Amino acid sequence: MSSNAGRGLTPNVLSTFDTIVMAVAGSAPAYSLAATTAVLVGAVGFAAPAALLYCAIPMLGIALAFGRLGRIDVNAGASYSWVGRTLHPFLGFLSGWALVISATIFMVAGSVPAGALTLSLFDAGLASNTALATLVGAGWFLVMLLVVLGGARLTVRAQLLMSGVELLILVLFAFGALLHRGSAAAFDWSWLGFGHFDGVSGFASGALIAAFYYWGWDVTSNLSEETRNSRRTAGLAGLVGIGIVFLLFEVFTIAVNVIVSAGDIEENSANVLAVLGEAIWPGLGGKLLVVAVMLSTIATLETTLIQVTRSLFAMGRDRTLPSALGRVHRRWNTPWVAIAAVGAVALAMFVASNALGSVGEILSDAVAAIGLQIAVYYGLAGIAAVVAYRKMLLRSPADFLLGGAWPLFGALFMFWIFFESLTELNGASIAIGVGGLAVGLIPMIWYWKQGSSYYRPAKLDASRAIEIDESYVNSSSGRPDYADDAMATDF
Repeated sequence: MSSNAGRGLTPNVLSTFDTIVMAVAGSAPAYSLAATTAVLVGAVGFAAPAALLYCAIPMLGIALAFGRLGRIDVNAGASYSWVGRTLHPFLGFLSGWALVISATIFMVAGSVPAGALTLSLFDAGLASNTALATLVGAGWFLVMLLVVLGGARLTVRAQLLMSGVELLILVLFAFGALLHRGSAAAFDWSWLGFGHFDGVSGFASGALIAAFYYWGWDVTSNLSEETRNSRRTAGLAGLVGIGIVFLLFEVFTIAVNVIVSAGDIEENSANVLAVLGEAIWPGLGGKLLVVAVMLSTIATLETTLIQVTRSLFAMGRDRTLPSALGRVHRRWNTPWVAIAAVGAVALAMFVASNALGSVGEILSDAVAAIGLQIAVYYGLAGIAAVVAYRKMLLRSPADFLLGGAWPLFGALFMFWIFFESLTELNGASIAIGVGGLAVGLIPMIWYWKQGSSYYRPAKLDASRAIEIDESYVNSSSGRPDYADDAMATDF
């Protein structure tokens, strides 16, 4: 075994501000709007703003669950560890596997548009060339792979630059959209109601796509081992990140309804924002928003790489996947084997993606498939938070609402849209989404039979963990009274 096999990730690298930036970048506001607006409008029409609104409410419940679980178990695997220690190790593994598969699929769903957007800055005709877009996108992916390999400090510096420029452009155009006189439709408050949904199944389809919009804020939990005061910071950053991207999503989705016609949305499904930008600021607006989307896409590739490699690192460390994935680079303190493995798999998928069709077709199937997997691991985390804090839920109305009712509502909502959407999605999306989860049963059963200690977990109990933490703070010796138990809540 390598001499660096027992090394850990670098602690205390990220500040609260850094972590909030990572949360916003993880949700990729410009990319999500550009790549997914056409899919969302195609599914629910004028109800797109309502789908984003009604998905934000349960999503905040999931963010509360992540924050509360992160207070009692700091682990790069996040939901993989929490679900395994509260519900069942099998469910915990599937939770981690759902993130790994969804993130890996996103390597194609994100990199191909990054390549297309880069090409469109030089020649709009080149952007429709899937093979060339894949090649350029793979180049951006490799650059981000090297940045992530270089460590958390380099990663956050690159993120501050990319996301800073992206958000500046988005805010500029948000004000432009508010001042613009729309030409496609007049704003109607009914767009925020339930009237435009095609029944319950139509609402579920919209909510599943909306979940993809928000996905990624939870990268803060996967970075918890590298964040200062992470017991508080990771959860807070997730909540702030959701709030920021929600406002951006609503403003731009309403602007698309008002300014861009249904025909233009359909014809420019791979990047609706460019059409919106051209309408708001003719001549330069489209190019500027293309730059914002390109930066957002590259930035979210970075945060997705963080999520998947930290999750694989935690799974390798626990020996629920090959132990080599838990190795850390001697110089950069990053999980280099996990990063190399993800890079190899993603590059193979880039080649395979050329057989799937156009950029728009790849995005449509991938978004729906990823939505199914997101719903699974978010839903399990919501249930895990309620179980972990079950003894404390009746201490106060705030504990009941923030620790029980809201996370439980978020979890049930995620499971509902998962099952409801199965009747609406096409075969390709279901095969990718559910089939990807089913493949995880193979390594799960294999490593369970190998006797991994992950399958014999120390149960996660919030009341006990907080009692131990308080005994540490109040101890006159400066050491916890229950040293062994105190360490049981962290790796």
